[in-house]
Amino acid sequence: MRTTETTPGPEAGSEAGLKAGLKAGPELQPEAKAEPELQPEAKAGPKLPLPALLALATAVFITSLTETLPAGLLPAMSADLGVSESATGQTVTVYAIGTALTAIPLTAATAGWRRKRLLLAAMAGFAVANTVTAVSGSYPLTMAARFVAGVAAGLAWALLAGYARRLAPAHLQGKAIAVAMAGIPVALSLGVPAGTFLGKVLSWQIAFLVMTGLTAGLLAWIVALVPDYPGQEPGGTKPPLLRVLRVPGVTPVLFVTLVFVLAHTVLYTYIATFLDELGMGGSTDLVLLVFGAASLIGIWVVGALIHRRLRALTLTSVLLVGGAAALLAAFADTPALVYVAVVLWGLGWGGAPPLLQTAAGEAGAAGETGVTGPSGTTEASGTTETSGAAETSGPTGVADAAQAMLVTLWNVAMAGGGVFGGVLLGLAGTTSFPWTILLLLLPVLLVVTAARRHGFPTRNRA
Repeated sequence: MRTTETTPGPEAGSEAGLKAGLKAGPELQPEAKAEPELQPEAKAGPKLPLPALLALATAVFITSLTETLPAGLLPAMSADLGVSESATGQTVTVYAIGTALTAIPLTAATAGWRRKRLLLAAMAGFAVANTVTAVSGSYPLTMAARFVAGVAAGLAWALLAGYARRLAPAHLQGKAIAVAMAGIPVALSLGVPAGTFLGKVLSWQIAFLVMTGLTAGLLAWIVALVPDYPGQEPGGTKPPLLRVLRVPGVTPVLFVTLVFVLAHTVLYTYIATFLDELGMGGSTDLVLLVFGAASLIGIWVVGALIHRRLRALTLTSVLLVGGAAALLAAFADTPALVYVAVVLWGLGWGGAPPLLQTAAGEAGAAGETGVTGPSGTTEASGTTETSGAAETSGPTGVADAAQAMLVTLWNVAMAGGGVFGGVLLGLAGTTSFPWTILLLLLPVLLVVTAARRHGFPTRNRA
């Protein structure tokens, strides 16, 4: 500011100059003393707000478990709804369709909403959808409720990674996303088996009502402990999707997301069938538990290193899943090696969600900050500093748009993986799954390797 400029007078460093500076006005003295008071805080550095991040992780847990819960409850649900198991299985498909169709338009429509209000609305959507699913005895009504849950998921997925980034200082944003995304492997390793157990011991309706209870508790948690942030400024411009795709790094990240998730889903959707063909059908629960435990380890490693090693971790993730597929392709008749492959698969896949969402967020954020300001300077678009964390409300909205596109492609890949895997199962059997994964991961590896400047850079953004 101009008020801090030195006034013409005695030479700098002289005793007369010091006296002249002190006489310049008492209003300047507090400003001169303010800097040393900030030094201890700067030296300690801001830390991750774990209560708020764990609330986001619980939101991720509820989002993931709501999607996959019917898979363990199909026989009981189909009997009560009076339809076949294959028809009941479409409750998972319609969820993914709801997410894929609405993530981008809803993200654009709610860009100006305050983030906390939007998160509460998304979680309330889950509470309503799961309650209706639990009390419904009608198949069409159940499908409608599942579609609504998918819509809530589209809103949540597009919001949660960006929310986690804004809660953390710049150098810990990747770790913050990893903490939030830990809800995914927890849902897969603990939530699905627990839901299946509840469905067997009590009823499948109770399992969905428990989800409603968890969501109600989370709503109170969010209100009490999660900070609020503004949405996009009213005068901000919403970037066309084609312009977002032209931002360096966004397209490679989206391509990797689409194909990597497709490769994973082809096998995961039909893992019970795959194991049954190997004579390991009775061990499906144990295999999934091993996969989930390995995923937790994977996301822990990613959380510790993602702010420094995004590129290396992404390459490692792809190679681990590829190694698992190679083992299953060559040694599927050896149960011990099947378990080794599942461990590699879990280690590689567990950290994939935070890695891809961090990559998309950083590529989009780079697009937002590359705005030319006055006098040819480069300035961050709509960025302010809050508690050491870069808070981007962003008139360009590139990061939010990139996240919404990632969510859409993620769910397209999940739905496509189920369909593609079904076609492969009918044409070539389960032995085709590992080879298909290897073929799909080859272009993924090539794109990650090539995107060393933008998308998956050698050095993370500061």
